[in-house]
Amino acid sequence: MANTNVTMRIDETLKAQLQELMSNLGLDMTTFFTMAAKQAVREQALPFKPDMNEAPNIETLKAMAETEYLINHPEVRKTYDDVDKMMEDILG
Repeated sequence: MANTNVTMRIDETLKAQLQELMSNLGLDMTTFFTMAAKQAVREQALPFKPDMNEAPNIETLKAMAETEYLINHPEVRKTYDDVDKMMEDILG
């Protein structure tokens, strides 16, 4: 099957971020876009689920990771039997 060129416009910062991500994943942008196109054609749908929700920011992602860690490592969790002691630790 012969290849053809596709020209597209994309924000410069987004392009750089995508190139870095693809490089970290061992891919280039051509491979990524080819994979996305093949999946879209195969499934007759977008290769992602569009929604109106904003993606979590870095602070939220860190909090989510910390929560997951604490769930999976109960030995490092701090628990309280006294609300006043908990509030003292929280507020200093």
